[in-house]
Amino acid sequence: MDSSIWLAAVVSFLTTLIIGKFLIPELRRLKAGQEIREDGPTWHAGKAGTPTMGGIMFILGTGIAVLALGWREMLGGRFVHLYVYVFALVFGLIGFVDDYRKVRQHQNEGLTAKQKFVLQLAAAVVFLSLMRYEGLLTNDLYLPFFNVTLTVNWIVYLIFAAFVIVGCVNAVNLTDGIDGLACSVTLVVMVFFTAAGLTLVHGAALFSAALAGGLAAFFVYNHHPAKTFMGDTGSLFLGGAVAALAFALDVPLALIPVGVIYIAETLSDIIQVGYFKLTHGKRFFKMAPLHHHLELCGWSEAKLVTVFSAVTLIGCALAWLGLQGKF
Repeated sequence: MDSSIWLAAVVSFLTTLIIGKFLIPELRRLKAGQEIREDGPTWHAGKAGTPTMGGIMFILGTGIAVLALGWREMLGGRFVHLYVYVFALVFGLIGFVDDYRKVRQHQNEGLTAKQKFVLQLAAAVVFLSLMRYEGLLTNDLYLPFFNVTLTVNWIVYLIFAAFVIVGCVNAVNLTDGIDGLACSVTLVVMVFFTAAGLTLVHGAALFSAALAGGLAAFFVYNHHPAKTFMGDTGSLFLGGAVAALAFALDVPLALIPVGVIYIAETLSDIIQVGYFKLTHGKRFFKMAPLHHHLELCGWSEAKLVTVFSAVTLIGCALAWLGLQGKF
């Protein structure tokens, strides 16, 4: 492995750890406490006031590592690591605005769904356009396991890509519901993208390794009982990172096995809402998304984090096998 890859992870880990030491007290001072859903599990009420927007620490840690270790890439005229970071950062900024409004208004609602969708779609379109302009995005869709590549009409592909990006970002956001869950699941995903990037696109591996290091450090503060939450600032950044990496490596369909937990969380929410409307008030799950249902079934937060991370690891292993023809 190129030394810059593991150094990026180490630099991001240490930087994020240090930033967290100062950021969490500052968030407390600013009274940036999380408002808890009134319809959530009753035992979550004790988490009210826990500082949110903690995702700022791994966003900064990752950025510092990417800039510090990415000079060789930039001198060679390769900027994939920066494009992916900036794209994820745009989503993080959308999340920051959402978090800020929640904290300021002291309620669990920030931007409206329509506002989020428009901003996210605009960010996706700009990113895809930039990647295409730079020659880093193709309209060839690789089918894992079949080792077949389909050339898709550009307009159709861009619509597909924008849909996947917005869906992925919101799926990761839904997964951020209990201590350490989105952090641990996405850490596993970043390790997968680092391994894949080493073979396919070095710059993508540099970014994903840096983010993996940042998430490992954030988990120190975010595991149960959490000292801070990542907030939409962090979860939307992570969603943007996952989606951008899939397209930067030209393997968007790998998101299906890699993001199995994200997909399960999203489907549980869709099923719950649809069933509720069809049956005029009945619920399919005890609560959605899926992690809350399992909580109400007696699963501890630690068990959820362990099982969901293990399932993600299996999904990543399957994706790795499915991409062998690509490597």
